[in-house]
Amino acid sequence: MIMKFRTEKDTIGSIKVPFDCLWGAQTQRSIENFKIGKAGSMPLEIVYAFAVLKKAAAHTNHDLGILSLTKRDLISKVCDEILSGKHDNQFPLVIWQTGSGTQTNMNVNEVISNRGQIIAGKKLDENKILSPNDDVNMSQSSNDTFPTAMHIATYKIIVENTIPVFEELKKTLLDKTKEFERIIKIGRTHMMDATPLTLGQEFSGYHSQVEKGVQSLKNSLSHLSELAIGATAVGTGLNSPKGYANISVKYISKFTNLNFISANNKFGSIAAHDALIETHSALKLLANSCNKIANDIRIMASGPRSGIGEINIPSNEPGSSIMPGKVNPTQCEALTMVCAQVIGNDVSVTLGGMQGHFELNVFKPLMASNLIESASLLGDAVKSFNKNCLVGIKANEKRINELLKNSLMLVTALNKKIGYYKSAEIANNAFKNGSTLREEAIKLGYVSESEFDKWVDVKKMI
Repeated sequence: MIMKFRTEKDTIGSIKVPFDCLWGAQTQRSIENFKIGKAGSMPLEIVYAFAVLKKAAAHTNHDLGILSLTKRDLISKVCDEILSGKHDNQFPLVIWQTGSGTQTNMNVNEVISNRGQIIAGKKLDENKILSPNDDVNMSQSSNDTFPTAMHIATYKIIVENTIPVFEELKKTLLDKTKEFERIIKIGRTHMMDATPLTLGQEFSGYHSQVEKGVQSLKNSLSHLSELAIGATAVGTGLNSPKGYANISVKYISKFTNLNFISANNKFGSIAAHDALIETHSALKLLANSCNKIANDIRIMASGPRSGIGEINIPSNEPGSSIMPGKVNPTQCEALTMVCAQVIGNDVSVTLGGMQGHFELNVFKPLMASNLIESASLLGDAVKSFNKNCLVGIKANEKRINELLKNSLMLVTALNKKIGYYKSAEIANNAFKNGSTLREEAIKLGYVSESEFDKWVDVKKMI
């Protein structure tokens, strides 16, 4: 099949682009110059955020008297089509491009321009009704639009996906805390037997971790809600009319149903991306918490007969291709892998945030991509873990009581009665002789039968 091409022009000259595609010259040059990684790796969330801000910019420019009603409505119509997913295949660029995201900004500008051309009944190789730079990009720069898109995209996914999922996780953990509040089990420190607690108390610790992590994530939203739009090239707002920044942010808030504000310092909003670092740090905190929770659960569920086996997890699928009947903690494993990815992403986001040289940070696509991936992956993994594992956990009370009864650390209850050293002697003898604490304590003459039964009462130790 012979591929047909048309000619598009930019400031460098003419270039051939696939005849039916909606992108133009600058997008094509990026395709040819940055063959790095998987094609189309720039997240669609960024593209959709661009569509929102381009629509907002068109409305703002019209309100300020510098863009016609016809052009405003044409830009808006195409942006709505992009947001509906109609043109997903028209954004082929990779993350690994210019660090300001200029090519992606122009990719969106060109698609809006050329799609507007078609809607207006014109051919793609005719003079443009909408100029990508003069109309679609009016009052804007890549330097302020890409960070604006970063904030819109990440704020949206965190508010609409990540936080609600973690709120459900909190609820399940609280439910389990109440469900297990009367089940006394042996505690463990250093992976070794320790004094008792309830299974509910153990789960309350998990709930507390998630609760504080979610609060940290919510706290970061204030910074993330600040948009750079109106800064243009270096933060001065050159070529944007008075009032543009505030009006465009109002439109963005209206079109997304989210609460954004104009960044109070536009220089910092494009030269540094501390808001992204702050937000991703909160995601890292939650990833650390989830990793601890998932590991605890899979260890407590180990066995079912030759491990700890204090809890039973749902049997979702066969665990082995060779060992019949085996069930593995697959949801725990998936979640901990995602946690590892999020923590790795945090390193990239942190390093990216360090690359703010003078008036512009040039690691924007990397930072945006990693944050979006972390927020999305962590949300998906936690949702899966909650649904397919956590809600179905049951306490194995028979095994819990067996391990509790056999623990030597219950001797700690005697410390205040007979002293640390005599208590240690009892524990050491019981371990050496394979006997019980009660037997050794009575044999050594340190306590009577009634004293032991009265003092070594697990209900009084939690």
